[in-house]
Amino acid sequence: MSIIKVQYKGNPKMQKELITKEILVSELLEKYPQTAPILMSYGLHCVGCVFSSFDTLENGIKIHRIDDETFEMLLKDLNKAISEN
Repeated sequence: MSIIKVQYKGNPKMQKELITKEILVSELLEKYPQTAPILMSYGLHCVGCVFSSFDTLENGIKIHRIDDETFEMLLKDLNKAISEN
């Protein structure tokens, strides 16, 4: 799985997970189901797609021809969603 843990300086108890482009879409949806509407709002209708078990988030973006700037916004929105729960 491609989620990194970020530790805040001076406080080992405060860790935050961040979604990266290498995560499998299926793993993202399994661990964080609240991200499904965000993916769909960006045109990634990956929920239930057979390829979600094989494709990383980055591959999905390339397949759907989403530009790098939009991809960065997507990652920010996904990470915001998981940090709020």
